[in-house]
Parts: sequence; structure tokens; C-alpha cells
Amino acid sequence: MSVIEIMDAAAPTHVAHRDNHTHRDVNGGWLRPAVFGAMDGLVSNLALMTGVAGGALSQQTIIITGLAGLAAGAFSMAAGEYTSVASQRELVQAELDIERSELRKHPADELDELAALYVSRGVEPVLARRVAEQLSRDPEQALEIHAREELGIDPSDLPSPTVAALSSFGSFALGALLPVLPYLLGASAIWPAVLLALVGLFACGAVVARVTARSWWFSGLRQLALGGAAAGVTYALGALFGTVVG
Repeated sequence: MSVIEIMDAAAPTHVAHRDNHTHRDVNGGWLRPAVFGAMDGLVSNLALMTGVAGGALSQQTIIITGLAGLAAGAFSMAAGEYTSVASQRELVQAELDIERSELRKHPADELDELAALYVSRGVEPVLARRVAEQLSRDPEQALEIHAREELGIDPSDLPSPTVAALSSFGSFALGALLPVLPYLLGASAIWPAVLLALVGLFACGAVVARVTARSWWFSGLRQLALGGAAAGVTYALGALFGTVVG
């Protein structure tokens, strides 16, 4: 068999390996925070509304409570996410400034440090030194490499506080809207709101299975059970408090 024939015979195997050799998104990307934000809005507003409904309050009160819970929760999530991500970004920037200063003041020591790091990972000392020297020629590239190796961060891929806040606001508001929606469409009892919210919880749990090793039905049922339990407990507490206060 010729070399060309061998390559042609092996090609399908390489193509199959390339097409099948994919991994699940372990970081979750945008999917995980968006889905969990929606689930947070669903569970918290559903529990809030069932608690009020358990106290035998009016339909108007339940609607106002649901809308207030949506607005308060969405703004709270957005503010908290913005502050958290901004603080994290500022901390990272401060550490990068320290590393940039060290590279400028002590380039030889930083070069030795990078070479030693590669040696610790199994690279031959001479080769590790050459690689470190070559990578350290560009100051910005050197900073990026040291940041990744020492701090575990990518300076070019820092999260945006604004994007984090807007995504949290939107996903929470969308989830919190589901329990309110039946009332806005004319429902006069709590059960349509509970039913729609539980369906939404199952759907969110099933979507989360995309970034986990669990099956979609297991994740969906688990989230359904947790959300249903939260709604049931708050309804019972609302009924209890309504009886005591009344």
C-alpha cells in the first residue's frame, strides 16, 4: 500500500476523531448564570406570591407583591452582580499592576521564575530556559503568561460588570415574571401561577443538564422538587401567619 493510500485510509478516522472529540462547556459560559438567574427569580417570586396567597389576601395584593418582588429582586441582583464583578476586576487589575512592576524592575528574576515553572512541569531545563526567554521578549505577552501561570487569570478576558449586571437583571426578571403572568392575563387563583412556575423550573433544570453530567429529566425533576418545596413551605407559613394576625 502506498503512502497516499495509507493517508486516505486513515483520513476518515482522523475526521471522526476531530468531529467527536468535543467536551462539555465546564465553565458554563453565559448559559449557567442566565439559567440560574432565571431559576432564582422563579423560586423567590413564586415563594413570595404563594406566601401572600396563603394568607388569603386579595388578588390585587398578590399581583402587586409579585411585581414588587420582580422589580426588587432584579435590581438587587443587578446591583450585587455589578459590585461583585467590579470588585473582582479591580482586584485582578491590582495584581496585574504588581506583576507588571515586577517584570519591569526584576526581569531576570521573573525569567528564572518562569523557566523554573516549566521545569517543574517536566520540561528540560535548557529548553525551559529558551522557551521562557522567547516568551519574555514581548512585555505584554510576558505579563499575560505570568498572570495565567501564577494567578490563573487571562488579562484579555476579564468579565464586564455592566454585562454581568444586565444579564442578571434580565434573567431574574424573566424568571420572576412567570408566576405573575397568569394573574396579569386574568387568573383569579394561585394554582395557574404555581403550575406555570413549576413548568418553568423543570425547563430550567433540564437546560442546566447541558453543563452537568446529569440527565435532563433528573435535573428538571430536582429543580421542580426544590421549587415546589419552597412554594409549599411559604404557602403554609403564609396561611399560619394569616391566621395568627387575623
